[in-house]
Amino acid sequence: MGASAALGLGALFVAKVALPAHGDIAAAATPAPVVSGVPVVVAAKDIKYGERLDASHLKLVQIPRDAAPAGAFTTVDQVLAQDHGGAPVALSTILAREALLPARLSGPGARPSVAAEIGAGMRAYTIGVSDISGVGGHALPGDRVDVVLMRNLSDDDSRKMLQAEVVIQNVRVLGVDLNADPTSNKPEAPSTATLEVSVRDAQKLAVAANLGSLSLALRALGQAEVEPAAPVGAREVVGGAQRAAQTAAARPWRAPTPSRGAGRSVITIVEGEGGAKHPGA
Repeated sequence: MGASAALGLGALFVAKVALPAHGDIAAAATPAPVVSGVPVVVAAKDIKYGERLDASHLKLVQIPRDAAPAGAFTTVDQVLAQDHGGAPVALSTILAREALLPARLSGPGARPSVAAEIGAGMRAYTIGVSDISGVGGHALPGDRVDVVLMRNLSDDDSRKMLQAEVVIQNVRVLGVDLNADPTSNKPEAPSTATLEVSVRDAQKLAVAANLGSLSLALRALGQAEVEPAAPVGAREVVGGAQRAAQTAAARPWRAPTPSRGAGRSVITIVEGEGGAKHPGA
């Protein structure tokens, strides 16, 4: 009888601890609620800037409604007929599984357009540069630069009065020559630079281009400060050497003190300005 009681208590313990409760079994049998999804067109593979899209670039996936980006395409045909039935071109790099949005695509048969990159209220203005004035080609689309004007203030063609001044600061480079790819990282010798500027700054650049030569000064990433910059003239660059030369030229010539030996005269020859010789006794 004692053994039977022990076995009964053991069976109760196993049933209580090891076996799941009835409520747990019912909860496990209840299926998880189904989250409603919506179709969204995503990139089937990485799409490069300027690449024309076709069906192989796209695929349709179901994602939760709350996670769908606003304005996303819901069918592949919508993407391939983005504008009057023409195949669009990527205006920026689109990574695999990234949702496609209308703002990232161009119109039918179009090339990547700088106009799609211009911010609200801004303009694209192009200036001529060279491999020197264009920062050696290191200013690429997406970088920010200052524009410096160098001009001659003298009315006399035989002499120069050079002055450099900053025309505008912290403007974004939209394109270099015909390269408007913001993912480009290959420096090239440029001949033009297209900048994103306000209407007022576009007017300043138009005037400055006719006053002298323009050049770019590349800013560090994240540097957006606009600093007061007074014009710099030639006197401030080489003024120290010029003043020293002017002081030496204006100093009056003085005959050297005669030097006498024991019972004989010594003649000292001194070369002054212009190579003239002045004897002293």
